[in-house]
Amino acid sequence: MEHFTASSVLIRMNADLSQATPRSERGKVPFFVSGVAIVVYIALVRIVLYGIAAPNYGYFRDELYYLACGEHPAWGYVDQPPLIGWMAWFLEHTFGTSLWALRLLPALAGTATIVLAGLLARELGGRRWAMFLASLAALMAPISLALSHLFTMNAFDPLLWMAIAYLIVRIAKSGHESLWIAVGALAGITILNKYGVVFWLSGVAVGMCLTPLRQSFRSRWFWLGSGLAAVIALPNFVWQWQHQFPFVQLMHNIRQSGRDIALAPLPYLAAQAQMLGFVAALLVPLALLFFFSKQGRPFRALGWAYIVFLAEMMFLHGKMYYLAPVYPILFAAGAVWTERVTARKLWIWAKPALALAIVVVGGVYAPTILPVLSVPAFLAYEHKMGIEQQKFEHQKQGVLPQLYADMFGWDEIAQRVATYYHTLSPEEQRKTAIFANNYGDGGAIDFFGPKYGLPKSIGNHQSYWIWGPREYTGESLIVLGEGRESNMQTKCASYTVVGNTNHPLSRPDEWLPIYHCRGFKWNLQDIWAQTKRWN
Repeated sequence: MEHFTASSVLIRMNADLSQATPRSERGKVPFFVSGVAIVVYIALVRIVLYGIAAPNYGYFRDELYYLACGEHPAWGYVDQPPLIGWMAWFLEHTFGTSLWALRLLPALAGTATIVLAGLLARELGGRRWAMFLASLAALMAPISLALSHLFTMNAFDPLLWMAIAYLIVRIAKSGHESLWIAVGALAGITILNKYGVVFWLSGVAVGMCLTPLRQSFRSRWFWLGSGLAAVIALPNFVWQWQHQFPFVQLMHNIRQSGRDIALAPLPYLAAQAQMLGFVAALLVPLALLFFFSKQGRPFRALGWAYIVFLAEMMFLHGKMYYLAPVYPILFAAGAVWTERVTARKLWIWAKPALALAIVVVGGVYAPTILPVLSVPAFLAYEHKMGIEQQKFEHQKQGVLPQLYADMFGWDEIAQRVATYYHTLSPEEQRKTAIFANNYGDGGAIDFFGPKYGLPKSIGNHQSYWIWGPREYTGESLIVLGEGRESNMQTKCASYTVVGNTNHPLSRPDEWLPIYHCRGFKWNLQDIWAQTKRWN
């Protein structure tokens, strides 16, 4: 009787998929073993992981803030473009905001990115094995698992960038310049999701100048597409201009504070390899070999785009994960190169070995960036494996790393505030504002507070400052996130410590007292402009 193991199955699969299928016979291949079907099978694994991890731990700090943004639909926010707020508004009015509902859209975006990675490999000239390898890397890279789990802008960038790259490849292959209209529409939407795409698009423009794709500069379709992107993004630019460009102020303040970890070029490259799981990272230099080969010449603009984008991020000390959206594109190109150079029988072992290594390393990292284990099981796993989450901010770490710690304690904060709030007389409750010094505490009050009978919060942090103090004057304030008692002494006629924001699994730097400030010495309506804190 024949025995089957994971390695033997992959070797057999490799032998099958690496064989070229003549164009005239492609229609005879059953769909269930076609390249597209294989890509779909891999993508469905992401849905399975969503089913396992979606409800675990709790709401992430930024998710609560974006839900608050959804209650204030606008053309912009202090720290991000408007699309995430619009999606939060959509969820609030359709599927709801449970963890299941909130994390479905990121999981679907991750699933679609995996599919597009396989399809892009095919467009670049790859066959079934290249499609398989590209989609597998897009699934298993640790940064892909992490970003496609949380409801943040980062979950949607890879899909949008991949769609733009796919269309550019189609233009390079077919010469259908009218596709620049679709590229422009996607570029405008992507800018409304996150501004980082502007840096990558600048790299694409440089790449076009240096490759045959420069002929598109003579096409009216390219300029019409560029104009469409500008029109779509224009309302957000106008909003930023009307508010004195708060995003630029925020970035300046963050840079001045030294909050983010800045890495030198070599450590920065090492961090890129780690977040891709090292093995999948091998596809990145292979992608550059592909783009700068004869076969990849028509698509070389995408290779230059990565080089320029990487240089920009290293020079500007961008966070390591800012490059994450570009990697599924490179996985596709690297997979095509790998398929081509390992076509000889001598290298038949290399393909299943690479695929197995991607799965094994990605699987080892998965519990450290995707909450598939209980907290005790995760802590035991982390200790045994000696793997730590990458750090991108200077934060004091507690029991859990920052990514996980920011999923704990928010409901408890709302409960503690409510417990004290309901000891006040109805008259005092009506004039008592809940003032949050950071958007995490504000988002916790806004999301969990209604079930405990709390009013919405006010705050001076990020977009909370733009939303203003509402009708409150400061006569009575419950203050969260204030770390200096001296501020209470100098700003309040009297104050009382009524609780704290501590949680054993949350970040220790966020363990602060909760104060009740009576008689704030200035009217909030008069001094609100001076309370702004964008950092």
